[in-house]
Parts: sequence; C-alpha cells; structure tokens
Amino acid sequence: MAATTKYKSLCKKKDEIEEQIKELLDLLESQKGVGLKEPLTDAEGYPRADIDVYSCRHARHQISCLQNDHVAIMKDIEEELTNIHQQAREQKSQTDLLSQSMSSSVDGPVSMETDRHPFAVVDRVDPGSPAAYGGLEVSDELLEFGSVMSENFVGLQTLASVMQHSKGRPLRCVVMRKARKVTLSVTPNTWSGPGLLGCNIKPNKK
Repeated sequence: MAATTKYKSLCKKKDEIEEQIKELLDLLESQKGVGLKEPLTDAEGYPRADIDVYSCRHARHQISCLQNDHVAIMKDIEEELTNIHQQAREQKSQTDLLSQSMSSSVDGPVSMETDRHPFAVVDRVDPGSPAAYGGLEVSDELLEFGSVMSENFVGLQTLASVMQHSKGRPLRCVVMRKARKVTLSVTPNTWSGPGLLGCNIKPNKK
C-alpha cells in the first residue's frame, strides 16, 4: 500500500539523519572529546590551540540543525503509522462485512479467515509484566497485534506505536503457539519493569 511505501521512505530519511549526527559526533570526539558542551576557548578566552575550533563549531551547528530535522521526521513517521493502522482497521471492517454477507447467502457457515503468516516472535517475557498477565509466552509467533498483521508490518516501530496509542487499553493478540492459534488480550501499560509490555519481540525471519 502507498502508506507503507511512504513509511519506508521516512524511515530511510531518519536513518540517514541519525548517521550524519553520528559522524559529526565522532568528529567532535576526535577533537580531544569536546562533545557538544566542552568549551572551545582556553582559560584566557582565546580559541583553543589544541583543536580545530572552526570544525568543532561547524559540527555543533550542523548537529543542532539535524536534531531539529530528526524531531520533525519522527513526527511524520508517527503520523504515517497512524494512517497505516487506520487503513488496516478499515480493511478489517470491510472483510468482516463481506464475511457476514457471504455467510447469510449460503447454506451453512463460511469461514472467511485469511491464513495469516507470523510476522514476529516473542523471545522473552518478564515475570509480572503486562505481557505475562496477558498470557504471552516465549516462542509465541505474532499473527495479529491490534491492527498490525503481516500485511502492514514494516518494523518494530509499528508495534511500538500501537502499544503507545493503546496504553491502558486491551489489545487483541493472535499468536501461533505449538502449531495452533491462540487469541489473547494484552494491555500495554507502565509497570515496575522496562517498556509497556515487559517482553522482547523480534521480526520473524521465516
């Protein structure tokens, strides 16, 4: 879908900005580790003779501009993720309506459930976490996570956005566990440990 293409383009720009910032920080580090805050003048107020003051000032200015660009691109990414999730919800609603229509026009029940492919796998669940309370287990393969499924999953940032927007509200989660589908209700929320779920999820490479 077009939204996914735009999302990938935005992520590419974000990565490019982050790489430029890293290179500039490395440059500052090479200048006696001046970083972003170390003084560029000596005790008498003269430019330091042990570093390239001009390069340091130029790098700091560029970093400042790039950081502003990074904030803007992250906002664009979040907005695009919202669009992707909205499209997924609309497509699901249309599928549900089609399923109801076909079920009522033929004899006997008709299953319209699409065989989805797992897009991510759980490789750690912290005890006492929202993920544990929701029933997630290590090796569970994600088929659906709220509005996210294999068709619109483009990276872990997709899941992070869904969790952030669903904080405190239950999410429908369908997993493949030992060759059978299991439907869970998981509620992202703050707890005593890290993250909103307390588990580690990685993209499925199958």
